[in-house]
Amino acid sequence: MNSIRLAGLCVALLCSAAVGSAAVKEPKDAKCPVSGKGCNPEKSVAFDGGTVYFCCGNCQKAFEGDSAKFAAKAHQQMVSTGELVQKGCPFSGGAVKPGTQLVIGDAEVGFCCNNCKGKVEKAAPDDQVTLVFGTIDKGFAPAK
Repeated sequence: MNSIRLAGLCVALLCSAAVGSAAVKEPKDAKCPVSGKGCNPEKSVAFDGGTVYFCCGNCQKAFEGDSAKFAAKAHQQMVSTGELVQKGCPFSGGAVKPGTQLVIGDAEVGFCCNNCKGKVEKAAPDDQVTLVFGTIDKGFAPAK
């Protein structure tokens, strides 16, 4: 009987670990924040505590010339590649609640409540990226 309970607990733990954690993309599988194309891992810059990858040197130069213009998409890429990790709700900074996850761009993000989740769900896809990843100080931190 105890072995059945232990097996059930192990299955539950494995399932809960899989929910809410999207697979981390390799840099080559990420999208360039400038062009939206696949990335070349040899074209990158340090940014906000992590690394941002680009498809080519021209996109890298464009980003270096005006990183603020591409910051939200760069942050989204950094979450999808594991350079940034979620520490709380992107809006409130509060703890992420189960069942509030959405995929924004290539990254899965959780929220503190269904109100915050709903705010993002109602927005157009490009606006979702800006809402969630435009400012990262409340919801995300560099991976250690």
